[in-house]
Order: sequence, then structure tokens, then C-alpha cells
Amino acid sequence: MKVFIAGIDGYLGWPLAIYLSARGHEVAGADLLLRRQWVAEVGGVSALPIASREERLFAFKEATGVELDFRVGDLTDYDFVKGFFREFQPEVVVHLGQMPSAPYSMIDQAHCVWTQQNNVINNLNILWAIKEAAPAAHLIKLGTMGEYGTPAVDIPEGFFEVEFRGRNDRLPFPRQAGSWYHQSKVHDSHNTHFAAKIWGARATDIMQGVVFGTRIAEMGDDSRLRTRLDFDQCFGTAINRFCCQAVIGHPLSLYGLGKQKRGFLPLADSMQCLGLAIENPPDAGEYRVFNQFENAYSITELACLVKGVAADIGLPVDIKRYDNPRAEMEDHYYNPDRQHLLDLGYQPTRDIKSVIKAMLLDLLDNRERIEEHADALIPDIRWDGGRKRSEVIG
Repeated sequence: MKVFIAGIDGYLGWPLAIYLSARGHEVAGADLLLRRQWVAEVGGVSALPIASREERLFAFKEATGVELDFRVGDLTDYDFVKGFFREFQPEVVVHLGQMPSAPYSMIDQAHCVWTQQNNVINNLNILWAIKEAAPAAHLIKLGTMGEYGTPAVDIPEGFFEVEFRGRNDRLPFPRQAGSWYHQSKVHDSHNTHFAAKIWGARATDIMQGVVFGTRIAEMGDDSRLRTRLDFDQCFGTAINRFCCQAVIGHPLSLYGLGKQKRGFLPLADSMQCLGLAIENPPDAGEYRVFNQFENAYSITELACLVKGVAADIGLPVDIKRYDNPRAEMEDHYYNPDRQHLLDLGYQPTRDIKSVIKAMLLDLLDNRERIEEHADALIPDIRWDGGRKRSEVIG
């Protein structure tokens, strides 16, 4: 199949290009390379050195034998998006090309507004470009489990049956975003659902959990094919941050009570799930929602997993609680469904500890990079719009 990846230079976009090419798909994509700039802006760096775009393209051709059409371009520029789609004629569009950080969107007014403009407009551009240039294409939009929030009821996959005043209907499950970034993703879900209803678009909305890991098998041992791994307060997800802290002997940083529960899945599983969505498209006019995660853990459970694996390879590490910079429910019910991808054949990684061990071993080779940017490990961006470095509370 011909697959267009928006955000092809990112943590998920780059390995997805490699994964799909290895399976015979024709891949093209676009990226404005902003993730590299955002991480530098907040004082971070990828824990694993990442190759330049030019080096990546050269390595990709060496590994696969084919040229990768990877263009630098702005997805908020409609003429660029529409022109690329007209030329490439994608059968599938995987939209990973957005600003993905809750803390970054909460820094101040400018970052909030920019996040909303960039994410909402580029998703609308992709919807319109599909309509006008590739109307049969299947859009796979990367959403987030964070769109749902933490309701005190089970979380279905997108829709649920409602009875109210003696009448029944199947309605979208309410979204309760926890940041300006998550609000932008909620808008994207509503707009994508609307496009399916009025234009007959084919769409899969992936409510993805937190992804972790440093590599997929298809990368081999070529360091130029590696994806990035961030650990700063904006772009470093909890488990990636914990692993980076472990390799430099920094206490694992739990925010608040450490009881916040989320869904997680390894990088290789994310690739598998996206591949299944690509190869099993919906019907025209169908908007479907997949909750994509392997298992749900509290942040404390996650930290204990990392601590245990680190100890097994000779890395003693402590766990400390810091005051929580976020406005969130810290002790809550959390039980989301995840059946749709299993029905398509998803086989979750059972040995999560082996994934964490591989991460730690990869990161040990780059310990100095993490140590040089250790200040980025403790947050100071607060949900009330202020800036104050979090302090140890227990």
C-alpha cells in the first residue's frame, strides 16, 4: 500500500517508515523538523544521538534498497499538503505530525495558542487534502488516551450506549482533556468524526497510551536508523524519563501521590498496532476508535518496574515523590477497553521487563548526554501558568 506519514522525523514516524517499508509498503512523508527545535528550546536533548535528515535518508536506502520521499514541509500550509497528496496519491495517511506535549502547551499564552493553531489547522488541512486529492484514502489519526481524562466509569473505545429519559442512543464517549494539548486532540477527533459523517471519509482514531522503548527489530544495529528518545519535562514521557534517571543514578521522580494510572505500550507494539490499522481499513464513511495500549499501570508501579530491572543489571536507584506541577486527579478509577486491535490480531509484548532492560542498556552507552542535561529531568512548568521547580516531598 502507499502510505503517507505526517511527522515522519518523529519518535513514532521514523520507525514506522522503517517498519512499513520492511513489509513491502511504499512510504512517503513530511516533517518540518520542529521536534528537534522544541526539545532544544526547553533545554533537552535526545538521550540517543539521532542522525540528520540527510543521514537518515542515506541509511534508509542502504537498509531497504529504496529511496524514501521525505520532504521538509509545513502541514499548516495547505498548498504543500494538497500538492504532495496529488502527486503521491496515498491509500493511507498516518497523521503523527503534531506537537505532542501537555507541558509545552501549558508554558504560557503563546505556547497554548500555537499548539491549538498548529494541531487543529494541520489536521483540518489533511482532512481537506484527502477530500480533494485522495478521496479514497484512509486517515489514521494519532489521538491519545488522555482525551478521555479519568472518569469514574469504564472507558469504551470511542462510543457507548446511553439510556436517558427512556430513550437510547450510541454516542461518542465524553472527552475530558487535561491540558491545552489534549484539548487540541479532542478538537481533532470531533473534526475527523464530522468529516466521516459529511464526506464519507474513512478514519481510524487511535487513542494511544504512553509509548516507551529505544528500538524496533527492523532498525538492526545501524545507529543512523535509531529513533529519538527524550527525557526532559515536556517531551520525556514517564517511563523514558525513569530509565534515563536510572542510568545516571538520579532518583526516579514521581509527581504527587504517584497513583495516577495510564496505559502503556512498547514502541514495537505501537508499530504492530499501526500496521494492523493500515492493513485493515474501515468502510467509506466509517469513523472508528481504537484504544491502543498494552496494560495500565500507576506511576508508582511503573517506577518500581524500572527500579527492579535497573537493580538486576547493577544500577541501584531510589524513588522520590515531588510536588505535582499538574492539575489532575491523582487517585482515581481507570479501566479502559482495548478489544478492537486484539480482534485484528494484535499480540501484546508480555515481557515488559525485557523491553525496559534493552532501553537501560542502550541508554548506558549515552550516560554522559543525559548527565549533561540532568536539569531537564525535574519540572518547573505548572498548570496554573507559573514557573516553579518541583521539590521533593517524600
